[in-house]
Amino acid sequence: MKITSKSFKHKEMIPKKFTCQGSDINPSLDIEEIPQGAKSLVLVMDDPDAPGGVWVHWVMYNIPITKTVEEDSSPGEEVINSFGKKSYGGPCPPSGTHRYYFKIYALDTKLELGKDVNLNDLKKAMQGHILDESQIVGLYKKE
Repeated sequence: MKITSKSFKHKEMIPKKFTCQGSDINPSLDIEEIPQGAKSLVLVMDDPDAPGGVWVHWVMYNIPITKTVEEDSSPGEEVINSFGKKSYGGPCPPSGTHRYYFKIYALDTKLELGKDVNLNDLKKAMQGHILDESQIVGLYKKE
């Protein structure tokens, strides 16, 4: 499986539009080579360079099998992020250049989860169901 973006290239800067200094909307993501038998996709965006540990910006599960997550969209069920919201929260590093990982997982099932789940709950539910995974990394530094 492979994930890319028309909005930025792997290990290059994420445009301001997709950050807290811009429109704060998600970039488009393209997914290729989804394994046969996949029933849903999971998307996790996080920042491992945050001062207090990994900062979770966006989490979605039960995304229908698709080749594209469109810009400014939420095609799956969203999970509470580190901002305390069920939505995309763009890059907004307090200092320096941070790395933002967009991780995609293909699952052999759709997940049945409660309303107020977090990333840890989702990771437990995904165990034993991951068929393949991929990631793209974008960078951002406040101007």
